[in-house]
Amino acid sequence: MTRHPIRPAVLASAAFGALLVATPAPAQERPLRIIVFGAHPDDCDMDAGGTAALWAAKGHAVKFVALTNGDAGHQSEGGGALAKRRRAEAQEAGRRFGIAEYEVLDNHDGELEPTLAVRQQVIRRIRQWQADVVLAPRPNDFHPDHRYTGVVVQDTAYMVVVPNVTPDTPPLRKNPVFLYSYDHFQRPNPFRPDVAVAIDSVIEKKIHALDAHVSQVYEWLPWVDGSLESVPKDKAARLSWLRQQRSGQRISDEVRAALRKWYGAKAEAVKDAEAFEVCEYGRRPSEADLRRLFPFFD
Repeated sequence: MTRHPIRPAVLASAAFGALLVATPAPAQERPLRIIVFGAHPDDCDMDAGGTAALWAAKGHAVKFVALTNGDAGHQSEGGGALAKRRRAEAQEAGRRFGIAEYEVLDNHDGELEPTLAVRQQVIRRIRQWQADVVLAPRPNDFHPDHRYTGVVVQDTAYMVVVPNVTPDTPPLRKNPVFLYSYDHFQRPNPFRPDVAVAIDSVIEKKIHALDAHVSQVYEWLPWVDGSLESVPKDKAARLSWLRQQRSGQRISDEVRAALRKWYGAKAEAVKDAEAFEVCEYGRRPSEADLRRLFPFFD
């Protein structure tokens, strides 16, 4: 029987065909894991509550962490009783947002400092959460707790991947994307909205969650502003008052421009938005990365 040699091209074709058959379809990408840090038990809600609700609605895992227990944030209450009240308010707000977890650390309100011990608290939580995205305020703000929250969180960028730093918690294998939440402060440099998210579809959920922070939105913050007398006593009227305070505010020109980048012509109709600035100390995302991490720009 005559044996015909098999040409290399035929072998290559057969091998390629076998590869096509044998290679499984790519697995479904795992849900994103997002952790948001604030100084007090309502800051995460204010800064990123709408975006968190959008992530949670798409099946992604979101955790809020307050670095202080809020035990100084009231005009007539304080100490352990206020801390207990604010922790309960935070838990209820997290339930209303639909997020996975809301943790309140037991550092004193008004006394937060960017110490190694606090940095280790943050490193552990980012690692334990296996975070893809980390959100925090910028380190320039009127409130020292807000400033030092920004400092502490940005100081954990990169350190979360170093095995010999906080070795009691396994390090991440990839640095998350760190982002700052919106603020209006201009010095030393103004906020840059790298990402803007339309939250019109969840603004009522955000208002409903903020309503859980009774000690803050109906008592402490109005007292600080000198407007406590304007807060209604009736629950339904209070919710309407809160809606007027927290939704439909003017969107800055810079944030509107960012909305146009991500939403195109739809941006003109957006009434409520949250914006974020990429921190250069974390992983530097491409536009494609940001579209994956913020899967709202259909």
